[in-house]
Amino acid sequence: MEQTLAYPIGLQDFRTLREEGYVYVDKTRYIAEIISNKSRYCFLARPRRFGKSLFLSTLQCFFEGRRELFQGLDVESLDWNWESYPVLRLDLNPEEYNEKGGLDSLYDDAFSIWEDEYEIVNKRESFSSRFKNIIAAAHKKTGKQVVILVDEYDKPLVENIHNKDHIEHYRSRLSAIYSNFKSSAEHIRLVFLTGISRFGKLSVFSDLNNLKDLSFLDEFADICGISEKEMLSYLNPGLCRLAERYCISFESAIRLLKRNYDGYRFAEDGSDIYNPWSLLNALKDSKISNYWNDTGFPRIVAKTLKSANADLEQIFDSYCSEDDLKGLDLLTPQPIALLYQTGYLTIKSYNQKINRYRLGIPNEEVKKGLFNVLLPYYTKCRSDEEPKKLVGDMVMYFILGDADKAMKCMQAYFAGVHFKMKMDNENNFHNAFFLLIDLVGLETETESATSDGSIDITVKTDDYIYVIELKYDGSAEQALRQIEEKKYDRKFQMDGRQIIRIGVNFSSETRCIEEWKIDR
Repeated sequence: MEQTLAYPIGLQDFRTLREEGYVYVDKTRYIAEIISNKSRYCFLARPRRFGKSLFLSTLQCFFEGRRELFQGLDVESLDWNWESYPVLRLDLNPEEYNEKGGLDSLYDDAFSIWEDEYEIVNKRESFSSRFKNIIAAAHKKTGKQVVILVDEYDKPLVENIHNKDHIEHYRSRLSAIYSNFKSSAEHIRLVFLTGISRFGKLSVFSDLNNLKDLSFLDEFADICGISEKEMLSYLNPGLCRLAERYCISFESAIRLLKRNYDGYRFAEDGSDIYNPWSLLNALKDSKISNYWNDTGFPRIVAKTLKSANADLEQIFDSYCSEDDLKGLDLLTPQPIALLYQTGYLTIKSYNQKINRYRLGIPNEEVKKGLFNVLLPYYTKCRSDEEPKKLVGDMVMYFILGDADKAMKCMQAYFAGVHFKMKMDNENNFHNAFFLLIDLVGLETETESATSDGSIDITVKTDDYIYVIELKYDGSAEQALRQIEEKKYDRKFQMDGRQIIRIGVNFSSETRCIEEWKIDR
């Protein structure tokens, strides 16, 4: 009988996974790494749905001494006494923080349970004092130092990043609690915090100068997510079913998953990582779909890009330092850091000579999500015509080599929208054109360098290469002439595919693609 796997979709409880036979990709070797490093305060930033909560649950079971759950796993061989430590786990993820009271109610619920468990009578103090009393009481009652686990420590801040009044409210409340990590050090065995962002200015960790950030360390690069080696070791039956479903080879199924869900990288020498949420869903359903995108898109990302008037072409292929990626300014978040920390950009390579990371979009699933969400922020349909059909037809005609019909679809799309940003901003048109072309699944290059300049956009299909030059309040003839005079297509002469040159002009007056000229 064909082996089937129970996929833990939406399950983040280690005990449940182990007791009920769900597939578990063994990450317990990182517990041994944390113990051996003797790090008392640890922080890990990863995008949403990457398994941060499951790792905290694994840590919780480990320090609670549940050895039976770790049989056969890497950490079982660790020289460890498996005694039970008091564990205080604070999960900030369930609450919504649109109003100022959300965090207070969460604190009160959690602290009340611990106060009863550790027999604390005086509960009429501030939240900071209550938490400090809980830490001390837990140590005193059990004789063991306390393990503190904080899941999504930054959610109240991330949800209010464009609301300065709420930001300061939540920052002060988080700081008041986290300040106990230093003042109660004698009672603490380990503090482990997870979140999406590592904030720079107005930090909630201003008093904690010995916090070990694991987020960019090579030895912890695979702590969350699934590597290709792990996929082949643990998820082979699902790979076979996917290949059978699509009538492709096993190797082709791997390439299909890699193109759609792989490509994340979190360190200089780290391996590529699959998004675990998307990968497990795809193998469970034996279907390629936009699983991660369907779980939501942070509105702050689109708002930040739009308010910064960002050049999307440059952002989606950019260089930056590690410090640029680590520190997110609460008051004026920078687009590149925000996109990286939320998972829409990832490390593609590291250049040691210039000490810079090169960033890019991880995979096709993320590309599609960016296209579907960002384009409406730059344009708003005022036509009854279905935009997705126009986009789908445009892709089809590019693949078939009918450049004129492809451009007519694009013109119809632009004719049915009005631009949300000022029309005297040429960057808006370039951003919208870039999104429409680059993020719909076609192979593209932007600002591709030649010996005599750079091509605005190159689109490649199996049979055609489109060399596209854009003009803003110019002429299509002028754009096409630039391609010819600068011989932009020369670099593709030996490729074998048919080359199609397209000059495009956009009119700020009509707010649309005014004309185009095609030369094959």
